[in-house]
Amino acid sequence: MSSCRNLKNAVIAFLVPLPSIFFYLSFLNHYDSPNSSSPWSSLWSWCYYHPLVLANTLFFLNVNVLFWVIGVIQSSHWMIDPYWTVIPVMLVHYYATHPLANYDLWRSRIVVLLTWVWSVRLTHNYFRREGWQWGAREDWRFTEMSEQYGKQWWWISFFAVYVSQQMFLIALSLPLYAVHTVNQPLSMWDLVATAVCLCGIVIAYFSDTQLYEFVNRNNKLKELGKPVAPVLDSGLWYYCRHPNYFGEQLWWWGLAVFAWNLGLGWTFIGALVNTMCLAYVTKLVEDRMLKKESRAKAFRLYQKTTSVWIPWFKSSPSGVKNKNV
Repeated sequence: MSSCRNLKNAVIAFLVPLPSIFFYLSFLNHYDSPNSSSPWSSLWSWCYYHPLVLANTLFFLNVNVLFWVIGVIQSSHWMIDPYWTVIPVMLVHYYATHPLANYDLWRSRIVVLLTWVWSVRLTHNYFRREGWQWGAREDWRFTEMSEQYGKQWWWISFFAVYVSQQMFLIALSLPLYAVHTVNQPLSMWDLVATAVCLCGIVIAYFSDTQLYEFVNRNNKLKELGKPVAPVLDSGLWYYCRHPNYFGEQLWWWGLAVFAWNLGLGWTFIGALVNTMCLAYVTKLVEDRMLKKESRAKAFRLYQKTTSVWIPWFKSSPSGVKNKNV
């Protein structure tokens, strides 16, 4: 039964973006020029002159509406999670291939490659965490909201899960648009941006891997009837409580540096909003940890001695240097 569901969800996941892909390919093949005399000329002209609006329109119809309908039918809004790692890749190729695109080829190649590396890393982490299953479960925050809103969740989920994701992903990906809008030679700032992005990807990879191994060790200890470790405080997690979040933030702020260097610094708004939202998510995650009786005491001590996001040295609960740390 589970293998059948896994296969069904995999097929759905592969088929669901096809409407947007086919429409965009049709536009590229038929727009010819904004003054074409074909019956579709008005639509192609609009698509030609409004790349950002077109991206938002396709996102709204294909993700917000279609994903939502599938989620309501399945009673699980799982699909937005794996697509969170795929949509930026689709967007960077969309911006690079749009007829109005204007960019430095090497900068584009660097950003496209970085986006693919980021996506592969995050996709691998998602499926590894989910036991290589498609749609095994939805985000725990969605589950809690569905319990909170009850019978109203079917329509609230459209805004809470999908419209909000559109605002985040489109805003976060604005630097990808900026890179393919301004054509100027590479500079030292592009090297800085690349270094920041790569550091973010590497930190996120190792912190997520350490978390995955920690969870696996605890699961094995449970099976053996042995006590489990209440808190992960080794590796990168020794220096801050959420190194995976820190790495993810470095990635998005690194992209913002690319855009800032091109004179489009306003596109940092996505990274800023995402940082603010992650601050709220951090609180939710830590409150959830404190509700677990077996972990609450150890986690409170961990909070007192360890930085939240930015890796830093340990401190003692009293604020005095602890020689045993």
